[in-house]
Amino acid sequence: MSGRPVKRSLTLRGHRTSVSLEDAFWRAFRDIAAEKDMPINALAAEIDEGRGMDVGLASAIRVFVLAYYQAQVTPGD
Repeated sequence: MSGRPVKRSLTLRGHRTSVSLEDAFWRAFRDIAAEKDMPINALAAEIDEGRGMDVGLASAIRVFVLAYYQAQVTPGD
């Protein structure tokens, strides 16, 4: 497993863009999209719409992944 970010392409609302994510975040992001039964591009577009202009897409995806899995953990686990 590489700790270095890898650039991958996404399509957001018909426009191609790239995002650099570490393998662990990319796998988790892909897994979450599958759990939600939605294409990864659609999930990325949803995250993109909710981020502030001062937050990069890669950072927004990382925070989304972290928050998603933190919400899965119940207190006392």
